[in-house]
Formats: sequence, structure tokens, C-alpha cells
Amino acid sequence: MKFLIAEDELDLQQSIVTYLERDANVCEVASNYDEALQKVELYDYDVIILDINLVTGSGLDILRVIKKSKLRAGVIIISANNSLDNKLEGLDLGADDYLTKPFHLAELNSRIKAVLRRGKYGGDETIEFNEIKIDTKSRTAFITNIAINLTRKEYDLLLFFITNQDRVLSKEIIAEHLWGDDSDLVDNFDFIYVHINNLRKKMTKESAKYIKTAYGSGYKFQNH
Repeated sequence: MKFLIAEDELDLQQSIVTYLERDANVCEVASNYDEALQKVELYDYDVIILDINLVTGSGLDILRVIKKSKLRAGVIIISANNSLDNKLEGLDLGADDYLTKPFHLAELNSRIKAVLRRGKYGGDETIEFNEIKIDTKSRTAFITNIAINLTRKEYDLLLFFITNQDRVLSKEIIAEHLWGDDSDLVDNFDFIYVHINNLRKKMTKESAKYIKTAYGSGYKFQNH
């Protein structure tokens, strides 16, 4: 999963990052309004954790941009302000959940899982595409009910493909989703081909055909 943590309290920001990265999630951070707005406009995220009171602006204004742009990310508002008005305004603008500081990271993690289930996965912990089934809770993939042994990156890649069916995904988008800001440091994207090739080898011959090469553009996951 890929997260943006827009939080100007650096200790809390890094605590959230450390906690989420334990499960091999990709985390990007923004410490002020301008940085958060730039990342929201440039990149795709599964979940955005958004502080209302950023140093140089309001997180609610960023939430308005997210919803106006119809971005697919789930949004969890966090704030030291326990005002009912702020909470209702955030939820009315389209936030998926609201947490008041201080909170336990385990509670945040529980809220994240609930947002993902309600949003991207339609309220279920399993995703199915023909003979392929993914259990998002155990991070396990099955083909015709037989588990396939995937690395974390291969699992994330398969999940990214299935949740973006029929959409051409460029190598840049795939790299940025799986590696976040670190993808800017590479000279080429040959490693994307390696991961996709390894994923195809672990799938059945029939299932591997769902991953199609869009020559000159990237890859697309679709039925035959």
C-alpha cells in the first residue's frame, strides 16, 4: 500500500511512517500545506493521512482539492482540535474518517483497514478476478484456491494491477507506487520488467496472460 502522511508534527509523522513501514508499505511525507498539495496533485495514493492544521494552510482545503479532482485515495483526517464542527466539516467534504490527537497507532491502523475495505475493496477483505483471489488481510494470493508464494513487491504489484483493471499503467506509475520517492533515484525501469516477469512465472500460464504489455506505454491488466 502507498500512503501520504501530511503532518507537520515531525515526531508524530515519523512515528506513523515507522509503524506503517513495518508491513512493507510505501510512505511519503509532507510537512506543510504546499508540500502536501504538490504531492496530492502529482501522485496516486491508497490512503492519505491528513492533518487539518498544517503549518502554511488548512488540510481541509487540500481535502477539497482531493474530492474536486475525484482522486481515489481514502482520506483520514487527524487533528488536535476536538471541535464537532471541524469533524463534521471534514466528513461533509468527503473524508472517510476522523481521528482526534492523541491516538494510538494501532487505532489508526484499524481505521486505515476499514477505509480500504469500504472504498477500494467494496467492504470485503477479499478481491476476486476470475480464478485469482487476494486476501488483503493476510496479504495472500490464490489461483484456483491454491496459494502462490509471492514476495511483498510481487503481491503489491498484483494487487495494484487488479485494482486498476483495464487501465494502462506506465513504468513510472508502477515504480512510483511501489517505491515512492525512491523511484526518482533510478536511471531506468528495467527492474519493473524483472518483477513483472517473476510475477508471471509464479502465476498459471492462463492467469499470466491477464498482464498485457502496452508497447511504448506500460502494462495493462485485463481479460483476454
